[in-house]
Amino acid sequence: MSITLPALTSGASESFKVSGKYSAPVRRPIEPVGRYFLAHATRTLRGHTWSDYEKLEAEKNVKVVEENSDDDIGDEDQDEELLSHDPREWKTADLYAVLGLSKLRYRATEDQIRRAHRKQVLKHHPDKKSASGGLEQDGFFKIIQKAFEIMLDPTKRAQFDSVDSHADVLPPAPKTKYDFFEAWGPVFESEARFSKKQPVPLLGTMDSTQEEVDKFYSFWGKFDSWKTFEFKDEDVPDDTANRDHKRYVERKNIANRKKLKQEDNKRVIDLVERAYSEDPRIKKFKEDAKKEKERKKWEREAGSRKAAEEAAAKKAAEEAAAKKAAEEASLLKQDSKKAKEAAKAAKKKQKRAIRGSVKEVGYFGEEAKSADIEADVELLVEKLNETQLAAVSAKVTNASADTVKSSFTDVISELANEGKVDRSYFKYFK
Repeated sequence: MSITLPALTSGASESFKVSGKYSAPVRRPIEPVGRYFLAHATRTLRGHTWSDYEKLEAEKNVKVVEENSDDDIGDEDQDEELLSHDPREWKTADLYAVLGLSKLRYRATEDQIRRAHRKQVLKHHPDKKSASGGLEQDGFFKIIQKAFEIMLDPTKRAQFDSVDSHADVLPPAPKTKYDFFEAWGPVFESEARFSKKQPVPLLGTMDSTQEEVDKFYSFWGKFDSWKTFEFKDEDVPDDTANRDHKRYVERKNIANRKKLKQEDNKRVIDLVERAYSEDPRIKKFKEDAKKEKERKKWEREAGSRKAAEEAAAKKAAEEAAAKKAAEEASLLKQDSKKAKEAAKAAKKKQKRAIRGSVKEVGYFGEEAKSADIEADVELLVEKLNETQLAAVSAKVTNASADTVKSSFTDVISELANEGKVDRSYFKYFK
């Protein structure tokens, strides 16, 4: 292959100086090698496009990453304070940190625990330390073995997880500015692992419906935790020499568990109540409910302008009608008073007429019994109502003795039949 170089520009030839001569050409054999040629050959042989090839390579890389993601399990370095921890006080140590699992904690699988334990044994075995010139101290190694024992026992591990405060997600500090969902979401997710009832409803977002929010707080208001506090127990003596002391320690442990359980329940309740009071959705629901109530109230009381005007006109008409009715009632009251006085006078006149009727007819020719007749008439008068007084009075006024007597007899019979008088009370008109 020959290449013709461009001609030099004017002036360039004067400054150009030859530093050497071209070497003689040499023929070399060339072979296609390297990862790029291999990728090209792979695509060509398999008929893959660039997109297909890149997709396959990405899947391969993801698989490699997943296979190697746990390579660093148990590689965490423990601090000096933990390494020098008194093995007799192993309960106060962070057992996950002892195994190098402080980041995974309760999420660590059994396989990860075994692998982490293997690394810690190789790293902290007393024989290895003495071989490397270190002191033969096996205190931390004893804690490693204890941690491994606890973590492989589901019951004991649950007891430790119940009191593992390092795994807790704390709520945001009060009276500070923060995003409610970013701050409280992890808190409830952390607490949810202790729920006996699964799945646990999530906190949700600002777009959650009121039904979803009510369901969330209803669940947490009745939160039932499986937390147990045996891990905080004081060790019960193994010897049986003092059984009373052993029973005392057991009772003390039971009382302490109950106390810790009550405190934890109260902590969750306070947590939920605070979240509820700070939840922007609750505030929004209350504001919406208030607005809706005001809207309904306005529609109910005010309505349209026309309705308001009609209501005002109706009110004015009612006031005028009430005034007129009051005036009429006043006049009616006066008339009623007069009517009552007239009725009272008429009643007295009717009673006088009835009482005087027996005297006018000469006591039916039986003046010897006048006292009994007048007593019966007086009793009858007191039992008659206004209508009956008027009727009897009309019958006996200027009437014959027989008419008067029959009138009294008839009305007494009528009253007796109605149960208003007892005929035995009458001496003459029996």
